[in-house]
Amino acid sequence: MSVLSMASTRRSLPNIPWRTVGGMAIALVVAYLVILNASGPQAQEQFINALTTGALYALIALGYTMVYGIIELINFAHGEIFMCGSFVAYLLITTFGFSGAITDLPLLAGVLFVVFLVSMLSMGVVGVIIERFAYRPLRNAPRLAPLITAIGVSFILQNIVFVGISNSVVSVPKLIPFTILNLGPVSIREINLVVIVLAIVLMVGLQLFTTRTRLGTAMRSTALDREAAQLMGVDINRTIAITFFIGAALAGAAGVVQTQYLGVTHFRIGFQDGLFAFTAAVLGGIGNTTGAAVGAFVIGFLQVISSAYGYGRWNEAIIFATLVLVLIFRPTGILGQQLAERA
Repeated sequence: MSVLSMASTRRSLPNIPWRTVGGMAIALVVAYLVILNASGPQAQEQFINALTTGALYALIALGYTMVYGIIELINFAHGEIFMCGSFVAYLLITTFGFSGAITDLPLLAGVLFVVFLVSMLSMGVVGVIIERFAYRPLRNAPRLAPLITAIGVSFILQNIVFVGISNSVVSVPKLIPFTILNLGPVSIREINLVVIVLAIVLMVGLQLFTTRTRLGTAMRSTALDREAAQLMGVDINRTIAITFFIGAALAGAAGVVQTQYLGVTHFRIGFQDGLFAFTAAVLGGIGNTTGAAVGAFVIGFLQVISSAYGYGRWNEAIIFATLVLVLIFRPTGILGQQLAERA
């Protein structure tokens, strides 16, 4: 059996069993009831905020888990790529001269398309450059070397933004109007709907790409056995570079979402949000893109539930305590699978 066919069976994005889907649905219902008990009339709004926060973390976490799945590198610079994406969005919006919401729907769609496209492409290119010049020369070095390099790249990106753009909190105009849509019994703000739908579309698109395309198969075969994949004709350098491009592009999209959801950005946001996203990837099962998304939504709900019960100051402690408990009883994460150690 060739490596490409082996990858299709062993390292493909998993087809989630129906019992797992049912378990996730039950978990959502339980989370809603918990939020309802704490928030009362605001339960629906808090539930949607949890979904939105989880969607934002998922876009960042996917990049972490993709890179780790391919080359087993924890790319700590990924959070700063997300941060840089938010500043690209800020520069584009202010350069276009917008200072608030756009009520003209075609104009709004066009501007958001350009902002997302430029941010994702520019961050994708940054990811490829980082891989080429910072990580590729260390690919066969001891694992500590690329890890330290990743931390160094993180500080470099932070300082570039600190010196070149702003060293304080920056307000970003929100282009999406503060409009509440009534979808049957559900009332949701446009920005929340955009974030949730965007995250779902990108996650589904990523899954289809990695499972239905030749390049996606090459990525999975590289993750399974790099040397064997190379012998079968897979261009390893090209495959890894594309993985970095896709992961960084998703982080760029998350940066745009950050500016439109919260209306602010800062050169340090990549550290905290990136840390939460990395935690989500580990919680869901590092190297598993579906698991990263599940872990991200778990963290989003933990944040909202802890705040609803008055324990907002303990958010970080609650999240990491949950991570520790999950890893104690399931070291591979919620959807992680125990794989043989690569040579």
